[in-house]
Amino acid sequence: MVEPIFDYQFRLILIGDSTVGKSSLLKYFTDGKFAEVSDPTVGVDFFARLIEVKDGTRIKLQLWDTAGQERFRSITKSYYRNSVGALLVYDICNMSSFEHIPQWMSEARRHIEPHRPVFALVGCKADLVGNGGQREVSREEAKTFADSHGLFYVETSAKSGLNVEEAFRAVTQEVYNRIQTGEYKVEDGWDGIKTGFSRPNSLDYNLVEAEPARATCC
Repeated sequence: MVEPIFDYQFRLILIGDSTVGKSSLLKYFTDGKFAEVSDPTVGVDFFARLIEVKDGTRIKLQLWDTAGQERFRSITKSYYRNSVGALLVYDICNMSSFEHIPQWMSEARRHIEPHRPVFALVGCKADLVGNGGQREVSREEAKTFADSHGLFYVETSAKSGLNVEEAFRAVTQEVYNRIQTGEYKVEDGWDGIKTGFSRPNSLDYNLVEAEPARATCC
């Protein structure tokens, strides 16, 4: 008997314009904290968290936070290929960041092919609306875009935690569903999905230690 550390590992990437809130979103999801001051990401940052999907399967998420500035694009492109899912992140108080989402999605698709990535459309900074911030992207506009492209859509706040968990769980669950249907498979040379690791629990370890060594064949 072994105790699973995790059953699968999924690699997800966050993409979108600079300053839309990608790093703050990840900080809240992994640490449960809001970063009052967040420096722009230089290149790529890495985060990780273990979660469970609906049937109890344990998933380790490798989360890659990419820089939105143009000068880092050649660096971040190399991280697309080995991702199975992408969160398309925009600032609901910045229309141009939303208008650039099709470009980000197209770039992700191009580099992740031949695999079909799971996408989620994530609007950030919902807490600013009505608190000094002016909404520029309506829910209806964002939902229409999401529906037309078959995307999960949610508005979030890394300050209050609104829907942060839901954004990552939706992508994780959909990746897992595609494994269950056979669309996704673990493949050598692709890090988008990997099988997990197990470890002996303390009781089993003691039992193994107490038993005499046995020869094995094949």
